[in-house]
Order: sequence, then structure tokens, then C-alpha cells
Amino acid sequence: MEIYRYIKALHLIFVITWFAGLFYIPRLFIYHIEANQKPSPEKEILSKQLKLMAKRLWYIITWPSAILATIFAIWLLILVPHWLQQPWMHIKLAFVVLLIAYHLRNHVIFKKFQNDDIRYTSNYMRIWNEGATLILFAVVFLVVLKSTFNWIFGVLGILALGILLMLGIKLYKRIRNKNPEA
Repeated sequence: MEIYRYIKALHLIFVITWFAGLFYIPRLFIYHIEANQKPSPEKEILSKQLKLMAKRLWYIITWPSAILATIFAIWLLILVPHWLQQPWMHIKLAFVVLLIAYHLRNHVIFKKFQNDDIRYTSNYMRIWNEGATLILFAVVFLVVLKSTFNWIFGVLGILALGILLMLGIKLYKRIRNKNPEA
């Protein structure tokens, strides 16, 4: 089935660009939070530029990629319906639902930032930024291993990764507090 490979390639391309947007939008939120703490007129100049960058990223890359990745995923499931009988696919789809929830929550945050409603700390956003990373690890391991037993080890690995990421964020915060230019 030649079309399957083309649809799979397109699905992977748009998953990658969707994740690129999900990785970068919280970084823009962090920069926006930090810009908001600057004196005028720097604060206003940076805020205007960061809003524009976030808007372009969100509406030109992230949302279209999410929609196209989903369309091609559904097409793949139509082409290979027996995947829906596989336990690993059920778990993967649960993570996809979690990814969509993460995406939608980022949209809510994006809208607030566009209206200068900034209620988060940069440290909170650094932790939030790791959500997409954890979901990506889970989905990739599930798709590659395709085993319900091995996914348990994958989840344990994801938890370990989450702990390492949190420790890394704390270490970065400590270094940054000692050297504000870092």
C-alpha cells in the first residue's frame, strides 16, 4: 500500500512541527514574563514583539500542524483499522488526548498573554514547558516498542525523566540567581 507511506510521512512531518510549536510557545511565555518585569519603554517594546512572535508561531505553525497531524493520523487509522484493536494504540491515543489538552491549555495561556494578563512566574512556565517533552517520550516509546508490558517501563522512564527535568530546572534557577546574565 504505497499511499500508506506517504500519509505516514506527512503525519510525522506535522507531528514534528506541532511539537516544535509546543516546545517554543512556553519559551515565548517565559520571555514575555521576564520582559514584563523590565522598565518602560523596554517592557512595552519587548511585549509587543513577543506577542507578534507568539501569534505567528501559534496560528501559522502550531495550530495548522496540530490539525494536519490529526487528519493524517485519522487517515492512517482508516488505512490500518486493526491498530485500534492493539492495547499499545489505546495507550498512545490516551497520550494524544493528553497532548491535545496540553495544546488547548497553551491556547488559553496564549490568549491571556495576548491581552497582557500575565499571572505566571517564569519558573512555573519552565516546568510547564516540559509537558510536551514528557508526552513526546511516551508516544515515541509506545510506537516503537508496541508492547503493553514495555510501556510500564516507559512510564517509569518518563517519571524519571520528569524528575531529572525538575532537578535541571532547579539547578538552572540556582545558577541564574547567582548570575542574572545566564
